[in-house]
Amino acid sequence: MDVYQCIRSRRTVREFKPDPVPEDVILKILQAARWAPSSSNTQAWHFIVIQDSSTLTTLGEICSQGRFIGQAPMAIAIVMENAPRPQLDAGRALQQMELMAWSEGVGTCFAGVRDPAQQTAVKELLGIAEEMELITVLPFGYPAEGPRKKGTPRKPMEEIAHRERFGQPYR
Repeated sequence: MDVYQCIRSRRTVREFKPDPVPEDVILKILQAARWAPSSSNTQAWHFIVIQDSSTLTTLGEICSQGRFIGQAPMAIAIVMENAPRPQLDAGRALQQMELMAWSEGVGTCFAGVRDPAQQTAVKELLGIAEEMELITVLPFGYPAEGPRKKGTPRKPMEEIAHRERFGQPYR
């Protein structure tokens, strides 16, 4: 699948088949994250691959905005260490992970872990040092069978793109 098609067809997946994600696909997802750009090339990220079903179940119980993590066959926690711009750098890496996964037929859904108590619980479960910043836990798996949406509505280009100055139509 070419990049443009991957970007246009990617959908958020919250229901997964139980099939495991093959190791070669996991490695491609990690490599895509590894090659993401970062502020001053600091590469201040760590990626924790989680495949143990009891750990995944516990993560689904802890993460109130990501209960679906508990049903995924695999997840990757994204952790930043002494990053000058942790949210930006992690976002760049996770977007590349999402696209690589999708190109291999694997879906995911960003799960926010904003509540401090949930952050602490996830860090304890995964052995993450307190001073490190947990960005998210991304569940990965093959999409469960079911009705597929044809697409996600997008605003017209005229509403979001400008030429030279804000308010000057792009087209």
